[in-house]
Amino acid sequence: MKRQSSSTKPLTNFRRLRSMKNKDIQLSAEHPEADVKHIVRGIVRSGLKAVPPKQSVSLRIDADVLEWFKSKGAGYQTRINSVLRAFTEVAR
Repeated sequence: MKRQSSSTKPLTNFRRLRSMKNKDIQLSAEHPEADVKHIVRGIVRSGLKAVPPKQSVSLRIDADVLEWFKSKGAGYQTRINSVLRAFTEVAR
């Protein structure tokens, strides 16, 4: 059973947070700048529904786009699929 918070009011100052500019954000070892892997994991885990088994296709992609995905390491096809899935969810 999930424990409910005893706090009735959030402690985060959302108005201040929304008004912050990029220059106001202080990066540290504890709070580094988000990298692409972190963002893609967030897209993949953002409550997307289970999908049927994947289908093999032949797809022509600009060379520089493909190289960018490949440069991020193993799993580039999964990342491409995640980006396309996220786009279809937003475009509905």
